[in-house]
Parts: sequence; C-alpha cells; structure tokens
Amino acid sequence: MPGASSVSGEGSCEALCRTLVSQNGLQRETTDISQSVLYTSLMGLLLVADNEKEQLTLGRGRAGLRNVGNTCFLNAVVQCLSHTCGLRGYCLLRSYKHEKFSKEEAKLMEAFSKVLSGLWDVNEGDKVVNPRQFYNVFTEAVPYFNGYSQQDAQEFLRFLLDKLHTEINRRPYVRRAGKEPEQKFARFRISEEAAVMWKKHLERDDSIIVDLFSGQLRSSLHCSVCSHYSNTFDVFCDLSLPIPKRSSTGEVTLRECLDLFSQEEKLDKENSPMCERCNRRTECTKRLSIQRFPQVIVIHLNRFTTSRWSISKSTIYVSFPLTNLDLGPYGPVDCGSVLYDLYAICNHAGTVNMGHYTACCLDENGWCFYNDSSVTPLTENQLQTNQAYVLFYQRSNSTATVRK
Repeated sequence: MPGASSVSGEGSCEALCRTLVSQNGLQRETTDISQSVLYTSLMGLLLVADNEKEQLTLGRGRAGLRNVGNTCFLNAVVQCLSHTCGLRGYCLLRSYKHEKFSKEEAKLMEAFSKVLSGLWDVNEGDKVVNPRQFYNVFTEAVPYFNGYSQQDAQEFLRFLLDKLHTEINRRPYVRRAGKEPEQKFARFRISEEAAVMWKKHLERDDSIIVDLFSGQLRSSLHCSVCSHYSNTFDVFCDLSLPIPKRSSTGEVTLRECLDLFSQEEKLDKENSPMCERCNRRTECTKRLSIQRFPQVIVIHLNRFTTSRWSISKSTIYVSFPLTNLDLGPYGPVDCGSVLYDLYAICNHAGTVNMGHYTACCLDENGWCFYNDSSVTPLTENQLQTNQAYVLFYQRSNSTATVRK
C-alpha cells in the first residue's frame, strides 16, 4: 500500500467525491453528507483498490518488537493492531496527514506509524523493531504507564486508541456546550433513537478509530411497577465479558461469556435509576445488547477480579471460534447473522504480579506467535489456551440490517 498510491491518495479522494456527488445529482455545497461516512467510504475504495498491490509493497510482517523494560504488554497489543488491516493501511499510507483537522500535533500517531512501517518493511525481511520512541511518546501523554511495573494490556489498548483518536479526530472543535438537555424518544422506534444518538456522537468524535473499533451498546430498563421500558445508548470500543464460574479444571465457551454479559439483571431500588414514568426509583430489570456492530470487535475476557484486599486471576479455559462468530443473537431482533473472523489474540501467562503478554496473529501465510523479539509459526490447534485475554475479530459480512 505505501508508494505511489500514497502520493495520489488525496487527489483520488477528491475525484471520487466529485464523481459520487455528480452521479447522484447532488450539489456538494448544500448536500448534508456526513464527513465521516463520505471520507471513510472513499478511503475504503482506495484501500480496496490498493489491496492487490499489498503483496508487492508489504513485507511479511513477521518481525518482533524489542522489550524496552517490562513492555511486553505494549508489544503484544501493537502486534495485534499491526494485523488490523484497516488501521495498518491507514498508518502506512499516512492518511491522517490528508484528513487531519486538529491543531494538535499527531506525535503519537506518527510514532505508532513508524513502528508499523518497521514491522512491514518490504526490504528488511525478518528483524526486530525497537518501539522505544513510540513508548516514550505514549508515556509522555499517559505518565501512568511509565516505569517498570506490571501493566494491563487491555487498559493500555483503551488508552492508546483514545489518544490516537484525539490526535486525528476529524471533528476536534465540536464540544459539548454545558450539559445537554435529556431527550425524550417516546415516539421513536428504538432504531431511530439509536441513530440520533450515534449521529450526535459522530458530530464530536470521528476518526479511523471510530470507523473501525466503535460500536453502540443498548441498555434496556424495564420497570417492575409500571412496566415502562426505557433505553440508553453508549459507545464502546471493546466488550469486557465476565467468565462464568467453573471449577479450576472446568471449561466454558465464548458464547457462555456473551450470554452472561447480555442476560437480564435484576436491580433493587437502591441501585436502579429513576423510572421516567413513576418518577422514582423502583425495582427493575436491565439487559445489555449490541445496537450497532463495529467493523473490528475487541473482546476482553475479564480474567482479573478485584476484591477489597487483593486481585485474583481466573485461569478457566475459554474456547472461542476462529471463524464465523455470530453476534447476531446479541443485537437487534431483526439483524440476522453478524459474522466475525478471529485474526489476533493477546495472551496473558503467569500471575497477577508475575505475568507476561504475548500475541498470536494471522497473516496471509497463517498464524504466528509473537513473544517480544521472537516470532515463530503457529498452528490453529495451538491457539486455544487458558491464557487468551483479548480477542480481535474482523467483520466478515456487512448486512445492512445490523445498523437499525
């Protein structure tokens, strides 16, 4: 993808924009087209067109990352993101330079892109990339991750995606003006209510990170007194799933984790919100579902439990599908199948205080195991372990109904 296409990318976008507008009989100056949807569609067309050239312009990608001081958490996450094709192409093309609207310097995105360029350098072959500069820029932005203490990979992933988004936000100057009035959607369908909330989100937050990783959760409350239903919608970049209780030798499936995440929960008066109809706190039930599915869904298996005095880790074996993970049952009633394929795993071995992170990633030649600077081929049979911590799935179908 790097090369000639990166030079002509901006011009190609402009030409495609003119073509789309003219073919649909629209006036560009007056047409209400979401900048996010338009730009993302155009960049998607360019990346698809460049896909055939990827074998010529990309190296094997099987390069390790040097551990620069207890940074296995960083190395594992970066390898997983490096195999997220949409993000990788965006970084290697330096597309953020063409669509950047923020005055903030994209220091972290530039450092991250340099690491990815090193990992996928076509001329270097197998080598070890030093992420020191990227690590320094990141810890400057988030000092919490400085030093040599144990860090959590999923927490690092959240901070990293948030900081990258902030630097390349296409809507950096739109901010909330005080507290927004609560909106009532009694006359709207759930899909319309969700669409309104999603549009408001895109008016403030719009980037490649949102394009790829952001989805929308629906929280449905049912009052036990007046039977009133109310819905709230929240944006998510990962799903943190509870692991069902089993014996130490027991086994659970990813679907059981999803079922537990989405099962109906009873809330007593003290823990329930105000009922809109009763205008008081009442006993109610709460259920979570996915209203809007992201292109890439990051699933965090919540292995760490915090109690008053300590943190413990679950080593229960969670089996998960490599292909055709169907999340449709956890979405809107009429959404049909929503299929995802696994392409990366972040593993955690060891205990809470003495742990180590590694990654398993899929490329066109198969699976590889990334252990800091070491990279070794892997078979599919070796992927399923009780160390799986964060799973990365790519959407494999795009049924329009899932956006209802």
